[in-house]
Amino acid sequence: MHDREISRVDIWGRTAFERALQAQGRPTSDYDLNAPLDLPANRRLKPAAVLVLLDDLEADGPHLVLTQRASHLKHHPGQIAFAGGKLDAGDADAIAAALREAQEEIGLPPDHVSVIGQLEAHETVTGYQITPVLARLERRFDAVPEAGEVAEVFRVPLAFLLDAQNYRVEGRRWRGAWRKFYAVPWGPYYIWGATARILKALSDRVAE
Repeated sequence: MHDREISRVDIWGRTAFERALQAQGRPTSDYDLNAPLDLPANRRLKPAAVLVLLDDLEADGPHLVLTQRASHLKHHPGQIAFAGGKLDAGDADAIAAALREAQEEIGLPPDHVSVIGQLEAHETVTGYQITPVLARLERRFDAVPEAGEVAEVFRVPLAFLLDAQNYRVEGRRWRGAWRKFYAVPWGPYYIWGATARILKALSDRVAE
């Protein structure tokens, strides 16, 4: 690998993830861009975890691995998401859940990745508390989308997702109210909602 390529990986790859963990972070939520809501302090959120997977093994530079949910799903059909889901009774922690879900959804063997750490949790309007687990792909694998949940597995350049200028604030009506949210479209993929908010938090922390 040439010096220039090594430098690019250091800036946008694993070092960027490590810097994100070192920076001061705070929990995020789907309410960040909207008027404060009177949320009950004793509300019970369902724990979930997602795998924010860095792939810097290819010659075209570091990318993050994302999925497009199947169009027939009842919840969030066709949306862009990280591999992940709710914690099951057999999961030791968020890391275990994220790795299990990634294996089920995209065929990623757990021993093909190294976990770097976790970001602060993200609360969704649907009552989940999502822990983003940062990990790096150590060995190549052939993604196998789980037909019942995943329509496609694709990669987005990490440099694009870390550039704050690529994010915009949009809005739509949801349950009778106008809601704002982050979006970071890339090519044919419209990345928005919780996925975009988690990516924006990663971008902010790297910038700091």
